[in-house]
Amino acid sequence: MDKLLEREVTYVKGVGPKKAELFEKLGIKTVYDLLQYCPRDYVDLSKPTYIKDTMPGAEEQVVLRARVAAKLPPSHIRKGMTICKAVFTDDTDDITVTLFNQEYLFSSLKEGEDYVLYGKITGNMLRREMNSPAVFPANSPDLIIPVYPLTAGLTQNALRGAVKNALDLIEDKIEDTMPRAVRERCCLCTQAYAWENVHFPRTLDGAHEARRRLIFDELLIYSLAVGYNRIMDTNLNSYPLPPRSLEDFRKSLPFELTKAQMRAIGQIVTGMNGKQRMNRLLQGDVGSGKTVVAAAAAYFVHMSGFGTNNFVQSCVMAPTEILASQHYKTFCRLLEPLGMKIGLLTGSLTPKNKREVQEAAQRGELDCVVGTHALFSENSGFKNLALVITDEQHRFGVEQRAALAAKGGNPHRLVMTATPIPRTLALIFYGDLEISVLDEMPKGRKPISTYAVTGELRERAYGFVKKQLDMGHQGYIVCPAVDENEADLIDATSYYETLSGGVFKDYRLGLLHGKLPAAEKEDVMERFKAGDIDLLVSTTVIEVGVDVPNATIMFIENADRFGLSQLHQLRGRVGRGDSESYCVLISDNRSQDNIRRMKTISSTTDGFRIAEEDLRLRGPGDFFGTNQHGLPAFKIADLTRDIRLLEEAQKLSKEILDEDPTLEKPDHAVMKELVKRLTEKGAEMT
Repeated sequence: MDKLLEREVTYVKGVGPKKAELFEKLGIKTVYDLLQYCPRDYVDLSKPTYIKDTMPGAEEQVVLRARVAAKLPPSHIRKGMTICKAVFTDDTDDITVTLFNQEYLFSSLKEGEDYVLYGKITGNMLRREMNSPAVFPANSPDLIIPVYPLTAGLTQNALRGAVKNALDLIEDKIEDTMPRAVRERCCLCTQAYAWENVHFPRTLDGAHEARRRLIFDELLIYSLAVGYNRIMDTNLNSYPLPPRSLEDFRKSLPFELTKAQMRAIGQIVTGMNGKQRMNRLLQGDVGSGKTVVAAAAAYFVHMSGFGTNNFVQSCVMAPTEILASQHYKTFCRLLEPLGMKIGLLTGSLTPKNKREVQEAAQRGELDCVVGTHALFSENSGFKNLALVITDEQHRFGVEQRAALAAKGGNPHRLVMTATPIPRTLALIFYGDLEISVLDEMPKGRKPISTYAVTGELRERAYGFVKKQLDMGHQGYIVCPAVDENEADLIDATSYYETLSGGVFKDYRLGLLHGKLPAAEKEDVMERFKAGDIDLLVSTTVIEVGVDVPNATIMFIENADRFGLSQLHQLRGRVGRGDSESYCVLISDNRSQDNIRRMKTISSTTDGFRIAEEDLRLRGPGDFFGTNQHGLPAFKIADLTRDIRLLEEAQKLSKEILDEDPTLEKPDHAVMKELVKRLTEKGAEMT
């Protein structure tokens, strides 16, 4: 990148230290940042409204073209406050314009000359007024005015002036980031044109063309960074595992693997045989059987070192103790009969038990350790960690995952997620991984019937829940809050007390939420799994991985407060046995968006279709229910709106890297520098 663009924003004429502090609040530190700071909207001064057609009190601002009919004497109402008024006309009606402390602007207005005004209409139908509008000469060449997001203390004029000075500064001095041949093939304008026209376009079409180029730049550089990092990750396979048959594992299962599971296991095993370490995402809808695939991977690691001097281990990291305990029990059930030794490491263990597990793992006495964040504590370690399996990895920070991987000396990596992710978003978030998709449900899984109703039908819905409980089944009631102090929502704690002493007083209820001590949470879940609790009142702590085949009814309060993908995850806690299962969503939100959301979740159990709609409605930052770790903070691009451009950028990125894997060609030099700069900023690509 040109050194001029790297200079601090104070290098721009008119930007002193105080103004630079305001710019920094907007993320603007350099000349480049300033040029990349795009307007949020434009005002088209070429299409004025007649004064007679304006509506006083309306929220929107309007454009008027009118001449000065009369200027009134200024009024000094108090020290430091001068009010200047002028009457404008466009021959359809008059309007009085008031300027506060703008004597210079007022003095520049000339009676009989035309101006363009932009502001809100106040007053009434008999006497329209406009206070402190933006005023432009009628013959101004700039008839499309940029409107920027601001911070307190910074005006539109100050920002526009700084951008204009920055553009003058770089005129004819900057090398385009993209080779000409690539620009022409993708029908993109030059970077100079893009910067000029995104800020000061002659036409709105020009602004659209400029913005398209800058969005494409941002998406292309990110896509190149992901691909480049993947190529540069030349870490050789530290644990080249020889082929081993998994036939005894398959035969030991009490069910038949699906074709999708067999395919995924084959891809994982092949990856661990290769010259480089395996990096693979295992993506599948709720109930598609990811845990069994993970167990097969752990067993393959065990078998590859069995009977040799190359003893190797695996570990599984889960985001909650509930899920870690469940994985531990599943792995014990599937793998201990085959000779594997499994350990559990969570924060709630006593110091003595935790130390025993840690020391056993370090001595190589455990083939696989399942745990939570306790796995990457300083005291935890392994003898030869060949495979790290991370479940629902977006729930961990980047540093946590890196700390765990560092314990193994470059182990293979398998990432699992039960959150269906649109492919384009998966390529951004998991772009450095190969992807395996479980797109087939195990035999016997029945679709879950889903009903969205208002609170008016709550009593009837309670009756439906009772019917399921009376049949010997169990159920969940999910609330968005833990206690009444959190928000104006139905909370689990008080709701549990109300239901226990009221409509469900004849049933055994349990309460589960994230604020309970770990031992108490474990006890509640064990009693629920054992059938000692009929109805579990919970927060979203049960969202991921909880497996109770006898649970057939999911009842969700304030359903409008959850994302579609989160509702789909919660719904997946039922329907895990042989009985018909149901999900009831309660919401009194009658907005069109929410009605559409409730119709979507009620009409399909296709997680990928639901994910596409969730992405469209909520945007990528909130796609998983809370702000996402690892998603890039694009300045211009919007993954909800610019999916098609993202696909184009990803395709071009692949073509460029296929031709020039290390971006060594002179034409790619600027792009390579931007790629390295992005990587250094900490984008998640490893």
